[in-house]
Amino acid sequence: MHIENECISCIINQAAKVADAIEASPSLERELVSHVEGMSHSFSYEQTPPEIAADVYEKMALLAHKEDLYDEVKRASTQKAQSFVPLLQEKITQSHHKLLTATKIAVAGNVIDLAAAVAFDLEEELERVFHTSFATDDFYEMQEELESAQSVLIIGDNVGEHIFDYMFIETLQKLYPEKSYTYFVRGVPIINDVTMKEAKEAGFHKLCNLVDSGVNTPGFTYSRASHKAQELFDNADVIISKGMGNYECMSDTHRENIFFLLKVKCNVVANSLGKTLGDIICKKKGKIDEK
Repeated sequence: MHIENECISCIINQAAKVADAIEASPSLERELVSHVEGMSHSFSYEQTPPEIAADVYEKMALLAHKEDLYDEVKRASTQKAQSFVPLLQEKITQSHHKLLTATKIAVAGNVIDLAAAVAFDLEEELERVFHTSFATDDFYEMQEELESAQSVLIIGDNVGEHIFDYMFIETLQKLYPEKSYTYFVRGVPIINDVTMKEAKEAGFHKLCNLVDSGVNTPGFTYSRASHKAQELFDNADVIISKGMGNYECMSDTHRENIFFLLKVKCNVVANSLGKTLGDIICKKKGKIDEK
């Protein structure tokens, strides 16, 4: 997915969000917004929104003298997500379809997205998601492919959401214990995306094969990934991609057998999927939606 005009205003608006998150002075806020507006004149329409965002956030981090612009917010998101874990574990335990329940939980966590044009409330989403159907529903095809796969790659997205990804992988391991599981995180802090730091704090390194993908984009950009990550990506039997940024980066990638799990939070992605804001998606790459 390449950027569209609507993406430009969204990326510029993120400068104000950053200023608010870091409690920037009025002068620093003006500087952040001004620089991003200036950069927007040279945005390439041949790049994906996450590729553009990587350059923008790198510049804002330099201006703010702060490597991880959202470190405090990410800690708060993790704490909030963890507060729901006992209730959600009970939901999975009592469920007659544990994989579907865990998948719904993983998708609900995708509302924790600081770059989204539209914000959703996590608590409301968790109450609603179990009674909401996937607007694009390739869940049972994903289940079939998981049953026959030997290697499964899950590509993480946001901090806070990663707590629900942990529960999702735990459920996969209980249902299909003979398979190998790998979880990709970003190579550097970018927006509120999960990095090795947050993943290790959550214990992913004890749960599965935890890999720093090497990418500096808020989405898995294959050309920017490490050789190890590219090799794992190329050879995984099934890839499960979390969130819009990963969809934007991989909707046109060379790999098949990718299942996109996400909440639709902007019009550009909604139009790409033929869906509406707020829809939840479980979509196999390349498959035409019959709805």
